[in-house]
Amino acid sequence: MKRKLIAAIGIAGMMVSIAACGDDSGSGDSKGTDAKELTVWLTVDAQNNWPELVKAADAAVQKAHPGVKINHEYYGWPDKNAKLDAVLATDKAPDVVEMGNTEMLGYMVKGAFAPLDAAKFDNSSAWLDGLKASVTYDGKTYGVPYYAGGRVANWRKDLFASAGVKTTPKTYTELTAALDKVQEKEGDKFSAWYQPTRDWYAAMSFVYDAGGSIAKEEGGEWKANLSSPESVKGLTEFKNVLDKYMHGDKTKDESDRYIVYGQGKSGMIFAPAWEGATAAAKENDKTGKLANNVENFVMPGPSGKNLPVFLGGSDLAVPVKSDAQALAAEWINAFTGPSGQKGLIAKGNLPNNKTDLATLKSDPATAVPATAAESNWFVPMAPGWGQVEKAQVLQTMLQSIGTGKKTVEAAAKDADAAIDKVINTK
Repeated sequence: MKRKLIAAIGIAGMMVSIAACGDDSGSGDSKGTDAKELTVWLTVDAQNNWPELVKAADAAVQKAHPGVKINHEYYGWPDKNAKLDAVLATDKAPDVVEMGNTEMLGYMVKGAFAPLDAAKFDNSSAWLDGLKASVTYDGKTYGVPYYAGGRVANWRKDLFASAGVKTTPKTYTELTAALDKVQEKEGDKFSAWYQPTRDWYAAMSFVYDAGGSIAKEEGGEWKANLSSPESVKGLTEFKNVLDKYMHGDKTKDESDRYIVYGQGKSGMIFAPAWEGATAAAKENDKTGKLANNVENFVMPGPSGKNLPVFLGGSDLAVPVKSDAQALAAEWINAFTGPSGQKGLIAKGNLPNNKTDLATLKSDPATAVPATAAESNWFVPMAPGWGQVEKAQVLQTMLQSIGTGKKTVEAAAKDADAAIDKVINTK
């Protein structure tokens, strides 16, 4: 599932009342131990796909606190944040709220969520690095990772076999050699690798693989880092991919990638793990050839290691205005603890921790996404990051690079200048 940052545009007004709730120096689960009612906001993913896990968490809390009433409300991703912003300006805030992990930062910066004691949550010492980063701000923990989704490579076995390639690549050299064969065989109107130009999640994987980064924190201030030699090296390799293998519209983002793949216009994609299977579904497979013919594999990186991937997913947070913070923390732990993670894994999700992730590597059905997720990165946890995303600085830079409007160096330098203007602004 794709998780875009919904910038906290509407948060500013509500924060006047939130600020009056006191300082955040203590643990957010220090009050509400005797609460008699709990309100939990989740997205429809839980309602539709794993309602039994919600019921199990309810039962665990109610067993420990007889008579507690637990209310659930479910929201679609496009609607949730507007409703949350509105209710956080009142005294009727929910006690638990699900957030896309890239949505957390704006709310943490503005003080909307209560700090939590990570030690009170099962497997917190083993949380996946990218997920841990998403709930951490200014040295404090403001949420609990719920589940994760990573990125993998997916290709058409028939096309690559017809070009003499019958096994998935283990190195970047093997990958590009296979792509070269397919590209030569299929011609310049075909994309051996359909890689949307504005897909910054993929581009930044190349940046981090090369030892670069979007931005670095130095002395308490964030500084853009895309024009560093390491970042430029990663961006240059991303441009090489676009030049050699991407023969589609170089002004597009990744929103319809699975549709293009399903139309038979590409031999490979690098995408969230669900996209290959979705492209091969009957309603999307316009070639009639993708069913049982697409294959996921771990994306090798130019560095010689697996390409680090962006970890999407969800977190659970406790609004600072909740009167049941202790009970909310208990519910979150019951929901995201060992039994909850086991249930989420069974539904095709990646767990929130390295311990459970390691067990998935030994199962052929889950080995690829589990292995890919081991090497991961996350966005800079800087106060102004939401403004960077809102302005689409990275997408603009990548389009300039992909279309040849600017050199890699010039585009990166301009992007750094744009990032530096806002990245430290709360």
